[in-house]
Amino acid sequence: MSTGLIALLDDVVGLTKIAAASLDDAAGQAAKAGAKAAGVVVDDAAVTPRYVVGFTADRELPIIGRIAVGSLKNKLILLLPAALVLSLVAPWAITPLLMLGGAFLCYEGAEKIFEAIWPHGAHDGHGAEGTAGGQSARQFEDSKVNGAIKTDLILSAEIMAITLSAVAAEVSSFWMQALILAIVGTGITVVVYGAVALIVKADDAGIALAQNDRPISSLFGLRRLAAGAPGGADRLLRPLTQGLGRGLVYGMPLFLKLLSLVGTAAMLWVGGGIIIHGLEGYGLEELGHAIHDAAVAVGHALPAGAAVMEWLVAAGIAGIVGLLLGALLIPLVHRVAIPAFAMLRR
Repeated sequence: MSTGLIALLDDVVGLTKIAAASLDDAAGQAAKAGAKAAGVVVDDAAVTPRYVVGFTADRELPIIGRIAVGSLKNKLILLLPAALVLSLVAPWAITPLLMLGGAFLCYEGAEKIFEAIWPHGAHDGHGAEGTAGGQSARQFEDSKVNGAIKTDLILSAEIMAITLSAVAAEVSSFWMQALILAIVGTGITVVVYGAVALIVKADDAGIALAQNDRPISSLFGLRRLAAGAPGGADRLLRPLTQGLGRGLVYGMPLFLKLLSLVGTAAMLWVGGGIIIHGLEGYGLEELGHAIHDAAVAVGHALPAGAAVMEWLVAAGIAGIVGLLLGALLIPLVHRVAIPAFAMLRR
């Protein structure tokens, strides 16, 4: 009996090691797949803060929390099962759908640039819903949250499609694919909406720091010191904390603009890259090879930063391809797709 027990324990230890190795492999694959979805993630983080504009400070975090929960439902309840069924039933459709999502990214990026150069009101930020007059505060909040969740569904679909394409090529196990998709979906949601919460509340934190002349007393909850004159440590750190607070207040609008620019560039780079790699999958490898050769040539010309320069050249050319494709899609979307969708809704 003791021998059998020892054998059983040995089997359990072996299974535990296998499970640990599988989880470690899943984490590694999830990190790779999440990195490939970076452009959509940045765009998601850049878009979401505008959904809390117009609300009081006490409602900002609850609204972000509601959107985050809706985003998790989009990814784990709707999109994850659909992605897994697609990989089982029609794996051949993954590349076309991924290219369709890449084309959408190119259109979105090009439309944002077009809107910035020539404002025309067609691009209102991923299809956000307007609010009718006479709504109550609760109805207004609900409409904003629902609009954000619908927007997130589009972006989440792109994230899950990119993840599935990366996972399907390297992982054959159905349950491992499901685990990796769940890890990526949950991790990206936490990162994105955690970052959004920090961004949204940064100006409030800045105001509090700028107005606080007793930073040390407030930090450690020393009410006795806070009630009297500022102490030496307060006077020493006050210029630093108040300067930091003013920097947050004045810097956040600039940071949001920079984040929007980075998000647009990332959308074009990721979208163009998806289209280029998709064409390679169908045997049209000339464009991909030309980009690779150009990047390698620049890397050889600048050996000190060869890897960085190769990435910059490849990403830059992919972004140009995405911008050109997006520019071609703008009239098609405005003159054909949008009117057709409006007719279907009527």
